[in-house]
Amino acid sequence: MIATIQNEIFILHPSGALFWKEKKLLLISDVHLGKVSHFRKHGVAIPNDAILENFKRLNTIVEVFAPEKLIFLGDLFHSSKNQEWNLFEEWVSCCVSEITLVAGNHDIINKKHYTQIKVNVVQSLEIDDFLLTHHPTVKEGFFNFSGHIHPGVILRGLGGQSLKLRCFYQNKNQMILPAFGEFTGKHIVKPTQEDVIYAIANEEVMLVNKK
Repeated sequence: MIATIQNEIFILHPSGALFWKEKKLLLISDVHLGKVSHFRKHGVAIPNDAILENFKRLNTIVEVFAPEKLIFLGDLFHSSKNQEWNLFEEWVSCCVSEITLVAGNHDIINKKHYTQIKVNVVQSLEIDDFLLTHHPTVKEGFFNFSGHIHPGVILRGLGGQSLKLRCFYQNKNQMILPAFGEFTGKHIVKPTQEDVIYAIANEEVMLVNKK
């Protein structure tokens, strides 16, 4: 699915990633690496194979777009360092993209650990008239890309059936990306007629609500 924002072309991918075509820049939000290991440590029965799923997804999306820059819009890691940090460090060493983390509320790992593996960490980022943050932010003169809320939408059929789907949630000056990571959940949004919703289903992005 292609969206034109501020005369720039963006590709919305079913993974939840967003590719800025002109800048060759890939945006990903809320991966929550380490969450599976964190839950397993506290006795939640999640298959150990699930740990590798996020890395498989990251590999796939990088291969699809071959971005020059990869920007994570916060909550890259779910909590403190665990066994998944070693996997992330290995993944970064194989990634040819320049990587930046716009820090989110879950990003409590000390910045020095990212610096050591050549990952830049910032609180926000301005590129032309676009503002990249973790929390949805309003700033005059900027269109904001963010994450944090893990947006989802409920689609209802004529027979009363319903589906809860991840979505890209866009209003006048903002687009909130869906969570990229596994086991992240959804916050159901209630769009107005002025909002634009791109739902993700069956490896496809669909425009389901257009202003």
